[in-house]
Amino acid sequence: MTRKGSAAQDEAGPQEEVVKAAFGAKNRTRLIDAYFSSVAGDDITSAKAWAHVYRLLLWEDQTIGLAHCYESDKSQPGKNWYARSLAFHDWVSEALGATPASLAEEIDWLFKRATSDLAAEVMRNSRKVAAMAAKQLQPYADRGFPKPGQDPELVSIMRDVLGEHLTDEPSEELWQLLVQRIRQYLTLENKRKNLVGEGFEDVLAAVVRRTCTDPELKAETRSLLHEVPGFNRAKKGEKLNKVDLSVTHPRSGRRVLVTAKWSVRADREKQFPADFGDYVNAESDGRPFEYVFVTNEFDPARLMRACEKLAVNAPMFTHVVHINTEAIRATYGATPEPTMRRVLDHIEKKRLISLEGWLGALGR
Repeated sequence: MTRKGSAAQDEAGPQEEVVKAAFGAKNRTRLIDAYFSSVAGDDITSAKAWAHVYRLLLWEDQTIGLAHCYESDKSQPGKNWYARSLAFHDWVSEALGATPASLAEEIDWLFKRATSDLAAEVMRNSRKVAAMAAKQLQPYADRGFPKPGQDPELVSIMRDVLGEHLTDEPSEELWQLLVQRIRQYLTLENKRKNLVGEGFEDVLAAVVRRTCTDPELKAETRSLLHEVPGFNRAKKGEKLNKVDLSVTHPRSGRRVLVTAKWSVRADREKQFPADFGDYVNAESDGRPFEYVFVTNEFDPARLMRACEKLAVNAPMFTHVVHINTEAIRATYGATPEPTMRRVLDHIEKKRLISLEGWLGALGR
């Protein structure tokens, strides 16, 4: 029995560390595997890949109550992108088999599970902190010291809002628990950007591995460039380049370097040509490689620039990939602005393709 107990403790140790790093790579991998293990095999296809990406990563913008497709400050009621956000929310609700009111229950799977893990750890730690504080506060028991985590101002705000709806005055302990839960909620929401960054890369890699059935196809996230076949190591003193996602096929020699960005900021746009230049300079086999941009960006100017960016009079990106080009059509609406029409033209000409289309091309 002693040996079994030790084994259980050995298993619990690493698992506890994973939970503590709820937004880290190990826990993301665990959660993504758990998600796909609950999905029927015939539902894991290139045609349905976009839905898995959205279920795992798309979230509700709490300031407008709609699925996020554009910057929150530009999507408030009265602005053009609020109407477009309504159109996107309507489209994605129907496409995922949900109602507009129930969509939030169908998406944001990865963030919800990661925060659930972290929340449990936070609450465990808070109980430990409370116990330690109680012990050290004991000499001052009659002095009325505040306890860790107390927030009288927040409690006052909640009491004012609830007002007459409070039939009984909650205990001090209950108020403190509520304050902790609110703080925890706000803190965890601020961590979303950590998950949407590398988490997007991890989800794309998982989708590639599960939908492209060729066992020789290899998808790796955040590899150093020189770890990809046919690329030299950076010179001494130079910054080591990492590739968001690399897809390689040893037999055919195919090499796909993917920059994966859920959305695009100006500084990221400037980085694309710099990265491409580094890749070209590091290439050592004298063979073409594919440079692919995968995104869920909806801003038409950013998408247009990605599609039209040139390098030596040829498109810099081999493919520009959007999670779902039909979502773009629905969001832009029946009377798109000129820049939006150019993006729609790129879709018609297959310059901007869907995730489904790209996965299909990878499988060939």
